[in-house]
Formats: sequence, C-alpha cells, structure tokens
Amino acid sequence: MQLHQLRYFVAVAEVRHFTQAADLVGITQPSLSKQIHALETDLGAPLFERVRGNIALTAAGEVLLPLATRILADVDTATREVQELVGLRRGRVRLGATPSLATSLAPPVLRRFRDAHPTVDLKVEEGGSQDLVRDLLRGDLDLALIIMPAQGADPGLRVDPILRESLVVASVGEVPTASLTGELRITDLRDQPMVMFREGYDLRDATIQACREAGFEPSFAVDGGEMDAVLSFVEAGLGIALVPGIVLARRPGVRITPLAPPGVRRTIAVARRRDIVPTHAGRELRRILLDYIQAAIDRGELPPGVEPLT
Repeated sequence: MQLHQLRYFVAVAEVRHFTQAADLVGITQPSLSKQIHALETDLGAPLFERVRGNIALTAAGEVLLPLATRILADVDTATREVQELVGLRRGRVRLGATPSLATSLAPPVLRRFRDAHPTVDLKVEEGGSQDLVRDLLRGDLDLALIIMPAQGADPGLRVDPILRESLVVASVGEVPTASLTGELRITDLRDQPMVMFREGYDLRDATIQACREAGFEPSFAVDGGEMDAVLSFVEAGLGIALVPGIVLARRPGVRITPLAPPGVRRTIAVARRRDIVPTHAGRELRRILLDYIQAAIDRGELPPGVEPLT
C-alpha cells in the first residue's frame, strides 16, 4: 500500500468519478484506475462498485475511507512540521471562521499574526459552523472559530470555549415595542419585519428557533442575505435582525437593542482536530488569538453582549 494510492482512492471517493478524480490528482484516468486496482489487490477486496452507472464505495471502501483520510492528514502535518523546522519553505496556517467572526474577531488577530510572522502563508475559510467542523475533520483546516452546537462538539475535535455572546436586535430606529428598560423580549418581535440570513447560517437557525419557542413564526421582509448584506438591509430600513453585537462595532448607523433575559446566547469556541498535533504556525495563531481576547478583557473593550470564558 502506497501513500499515492491512498490519495487516489480518497479523490475517487470524494468525487465518485474516475476521470474527474484523475484530473484532480494530476494523472491520466488509466493510470489512476491501475493504481486503484493495485491497491484493491493488496487489500484483497474491491473498494468501488458501479450502481446504476454511478460509483459507490463497497463495505471495504467505507472502512478504508476515514482511515486513509486520517493517514494522509497526518502525513501532511508531519511534512509541514519538518519543513518548518528545517526552513525548506514557509509555514502555513489554515483558519476557518463563521461569517460574523470572520468580519469581527479574525481581522485584528490575523493582523497581529501577520506582523509577527510575515513569511507564514495564511488561508482563511469562511463558512457555517457545520461546514467548518467538516473541514476540520477532513484535515482541510488547522483551526476554526465556530459556534458551539447545542448537542455538543464532535468527539473528533478538541473544542475550547472562549467567549459567550448575546444576540441583540439591530435596527435603524427604536423598535416600537421596546420596554421602558430599553430591552426587547422575543415576543416583541412577533409583528416586526425581519431581515433573515440565508440557509446554512447559524444565526438563521438561532433566530427561527427563538421565535418558535416564543410561539410564533418570524415575518421575513428580506430572506437570504449574507452578513454584510443583512446589515446593509437593516441600515436601509427594510427590517430588523438578530445579530451578535460584535459585528456592529463599525456600524454607527445601526441601533443596538438588547434582549431581555434569558435572551439568545451563543458560545464561541476555537476548535481543532483532536488526533493531529498542531503545527508551529497553528499553535502560534491560537496563542495570538487568546492573547488578543485577554487584552480586550483587560482594557474593558469587549463588544456589547460579549463576555469572556477564558
């Protein structure tokens, strides 16, 4: 069994097409098929079968796939570690972040990292927490800033909670149903037009769940926006939105109204794969992230609705 054979196998398993997999790994389709056949001969079992013209994993293939993915990720990590130590090439760190954190917490942290380590390559992947967890488990990311799921973290990850944030109501003026204390209850949003995030956003799920638990379905004025679009729609007066206070620091035109207890709260965490030793660059990025948060705590500069857990 050779490493390149495992790479070819994983490529076919991912795209379920031999020709596309060959293009992906940079060899001809006959060469790829030959190597897959050699791997199957060594293992003594077929790895793929054709079902109604489609490529599917056999039982042996299903067993091999997570093992091969982990082996290749470990090899890639070992290669990066050694090359960083001997200076054969620049280091690399791959950070994932949810949209709200990619536009608020990540930029100042990455600036500090870049200032301290200008030769290290940075790759940033923005996506929902579920997508980022998937990429971590596949070895495509070194670290990710995610929102802790209600059901708990995947056992394959080490997840360290760092901040707890309360969602606030973003609007261009005072919401008519606000109480004398300046707070809103979720039920106060029943008849308010809302600007809603697209499918796949953690904030969409949190907003809809909070409204349903309060006994109503939210009324969408605009449905399907990304973070910047949602905030721009709010600024344009199209509706209100439930957002983390952390994203409103540079939006002076948006009014922030807190939610009355218990409100809607989320836990921000930094996550990595449990079974892979972090690279030097990954450890350094994590250290700078935690130092940045601690400095903000010491200066009393955490955004509204955000409290430390470190």
